[in-house]
Amino acid sequence: MNIDTLPGAERSKMIEPRQAPSGASRLPLDPMDPQLTSIQPGGGLIVRLELAWGRLRRWYLKTFRPRYLVRMRSKRRGEFNGCPHDVLDPRDVKFFQNQGGYYWKPQDDPFTWRDRLPFARVGLAELIVIGGGAIVAAILLLIVAIRAPLGPRFAVVCGVLAVALAVLGGFVVSFFRDPRREIPIGAGLVVSPADGTVLEVAEIADDEFIGRPAIKISIFLSIFNVHINRMPAPGRVIGLRYRRGKMLDARRPESAQQNEQLAVRIESEAPPHRRMVVRQITGLIARRIVCWLKPGDVLAAGERFGMIKFGSRTELVLPCETGLEITVKKGEKVQAGSTIVARYRDSPAAGETS
Repeated sequence: MNIDTLPGAERSKMIEPRQAPSGASRLPLDPMDPQLTSIQPGGGLIVRLELAWGRLRRWYLKTFRPRYLVRMRSKRRGEFNGCPHDVLDPRDVKFFQNQGGYYWKPQDDPFTWRDRLPFARVGLAELIVIGGGAIVAAILLLIVAIRAPLGPRFAVVCGVLAVALAVLGGFVVSFFRDPRREIPIGAGLVVSPADGTVLEVAEIADDEFIGRPAIKISIFLSIFNVHINRMPAPGRVIGLRYRRGKMLDARRPESAQQNEQLAVRIESEAPPHRRMVVRQITGLIARRIVCWLKPGDVLAAGERFGMIKFGSRTELVLPCETGLEITVKKGEKVQAGSTIVARYRDSPAAGETS
């Protein structure tokens, strides 16, 4: 049943509500999905380039920076190496944060400044290689077009290519932007896990993880949207499920079943410990899901946990309960972390925001 076109109160009436289970026990953690051996399970050329650069960097540090390595080793925390290579400093765990093991506290990490950049840290390599490379090539072509004595036709061709490369570089810079967001605070609030346009709000007869009727909110992320995924509510990660698949246009309904995807199973921190699912789904252009979570991680509402590179779909699945109000409908624009998409009005002290 599709309930997109109904106002909030009417939508609530169309759902057969159930009371939230009182005193619900906490769920045990799932084992890590064995397919998730890195935060970007689909791999890719940029990942291979970064890993190759990491091997060169570690050789340099071992050869010329022994004192730095001693200092980093003294501040390193964790009991095991979850990476397939030596871990010399925080950069070495970038693609393996979801494997546990070694880590550094923020005050001991000399690279935390990268988190303050207005760009996704997991996209910095794409920014440098693709975006920076395109812009540098555009500048060189413009210089050739202006200064090289090769005739007006050649100059025009160089100028057109330069403009195209500059547009490509600008697009990459725009795509990986990571703006700050004001996160609404209040019991029972659920915020959007993604930027984009609501494709549908539909009822699910019975969701496997939630174990009851549920509501699915599907969001389409165009290539012009911010692609950072955020936590819909304060919660604990119970498990992750990754599935390889096709690369259909994310606006097509069948993409939700057939495309490559990663489902994050969440249990909210506050009683009655509601279960939720955020599903990252690739699209026609998007080919890379990124998620640095692992079972047991606890996140605040609106906290970043991943992204999907270059156009995609994100789905949020919520349990149907008495007092549930869906506050968005098909066609609405939403922002990750700041747009309230649902409210459980029966939650204690619900409705306060800041």
